[in-house]
Amino acid sequence: MPTFLPGLELSRRFYTETVRPLLEETAPDLPHSAARIGGGSEVLGYDTPRSRDHTWGPRLQLFLRTRDVPRHAGRIRHHLAEHLPRTFHGHPTHHCVEVTHTTAWFTDTLGFDPTHGITPADWLTTPTHLLTEVTGGAVFHDGLHQLGPLRHDLRWYPHDVWLHVLAGEWQHITERETFVGRCGEVGDELGSTVAAAHLTRHLMRLCLLMDRRYPPYDKWLGTAFARTTAGHRLTPVLTAALSATDWQTREKHLSYAYETVAGIHNQLNLTDRVDPTTRPYRSGPFRVLPAERFTTALLARITDPALRELPDYRHPDHHRR
Repeated sequence: MPTFLPGLELSRRFYTETVRPLLEETAPDLPHSAARIGGGSEVLGYDTPRSRDHTWGPRLQLFLRTRDVPRHAGRIRHHLAEHLPRTFHGHPTHHCVEVTHTTAWFTDTLGFDPTHGITPADWLTTPTHLLTEVTGGAVFHDGLHQLGPLRHDLRWYPHDVWLHVLAGEWQHITERETFVGRCGEVGDELGSTVAAAHLTRHLMRLCLLMDRRYPPYDKWLGTAFARTTAGHRLTPVLTAALSATDWQTREKHLSYAYETVAGIHNQLNLTDRVDPTTRPYRSGPFRVLPAERFTTALLARITDPALRELPDYRHPDHHRR
């Protein structure tokens, strides 16, 4: 195998040394932008030598003006197919340049066209890992002057949308925080561990969101979480919760994690202070936050009418405890 070069740098060199000179041969005066964004570990800087075992290598998107795609894209694709080297730094170059325009690419990737504005519904229905992927990576050349502004607009949620997304993560915790104890109490330690894993995932996502970072695809969630403000404190705690063999120990570690994440919430001053301490759940022996207090506090601060009119996911049907 060739010496490992991070995929983003590999793609940058591929564009600069190979693709751009060929583009200047076939369409010297045609404005374009070039980037490596979208799916792939290299876009987030998480690729390793192991990444080379699947869909990894020199890759990029070549963006043309919308009106230029039907007139020039076919010719450019043909010229690249005929003249690109078969390998670049030891990696195959077959089908590694996507020729498109911004509206088509962003609509295919996100499900909406951000060039026409971004609605609250667009924000809330787009998985966070997709937002990570379109705002990660790198733009190698922005001759169209479109990618920079679009990525800037998508870099983070509007304030009220952020509050709504945070409220949703707290609500997920609300719906499961007794399950660790309830499963354990009837001897279902495996079910208790599964519940703890669900809760851990949402705590990790909360830490990323409170750091104003989109949670990535689950394969890289732990890597991203380790780089958050709370990652160094909570990684051993959450690891201990998931490796515990009894629900009481599992619950003890999760309670510490709840209080830590609740404390971070208070430090952000997004709402009035919410008591971050855990407490017994009703008459049972289980400790809970309870997390719904954070959901309620966040939703109360939302002023955008479009968000305030959304269905309330705190409906009693969600509380199957």
